Amino acid sequence: MIDYQLKDQVAIVTGGGQGIGFAIAARLVASGARVSLWDINEEVLASAREKLGAAASTLKVDIANADAVAAAARQTADAHGRIDILVHSAGIAGKNAPLDEYELDEWRRVIDIDLNGAFYVNRAVVPHMKARNYGRIVNIASIAGKEGNPNASAYAAAKGGLIAMTKALGKELAKHNIAVNVITPATAKTRILEELKPEFIDYMLSRIPRGRFLEVEEAASMVGWLVSPENSFTTASVFDLSGGRATY
Repeated sequence: MIDYQLKDQVAIVTGGGQGIGFAIAARLVASGARVSLWDINEEVLASAREKLGAAASTLKVDIANADAVAAAARQTADAHGRIDILVHSAGIAGKNAPLDEYELDEWRRVIDIDLNGAFYVNRAVVPHMKARNYGRIVNIASIAGKEGNPNASAYAAAKGGLIAMTKALGKELAKHNIAVNVITPATAKTRILEELKPEFIDYMLSRIPRGRFLEVEEAASMVGWLVSPENSFTTASVFDLSGGRATY
């Protein structure tokens, strides 16, 4: 396993209690970082902290609440003295339904968490990085944000917006030595599958030429490099983890 040389760096990982977020947090800790895990589920946070040890701290944060996110960013910076890395992984899949039958409240819920929440988190963390003229940000979108998935229009719209937001932010911060990139994974073996209908899961698997779902450790490996000091040039870019589904 590659050591990404993150000793003494401080990272925030949203959605860090489980799934892709936890795998990324574990990889950052293994490379020497101190990690603040943000999640709304206190139970998974407690479990994650026990597994990661003293290098990890936790905060219960509702990313759809802008004030709570801003307070969490200040608390993290005060506790650790700095914020070097942000990996924004928190999100939901939402319900499956055709667009013309999609419930308005469910549409708003998915957009509020998956897109507005991403905006709140990035907005709260960026000033801490600009103050030190250094930072690394990776937002976790989805291949659905590039290609769209039928019967998941809210999720696709939110992730497409996140891709565009990341590109804009990366260009804004390029002169500050802050790299901002986004990854677009295909479906991974995580609890988010529990939100989806079996036929939708089968559809997504059928679209992956590799013939399997993403392993969370594969996402962690890619993100580890993107948030490292070695990524000194690439920013405002999109990195696929689609098993061959997308080639652009």
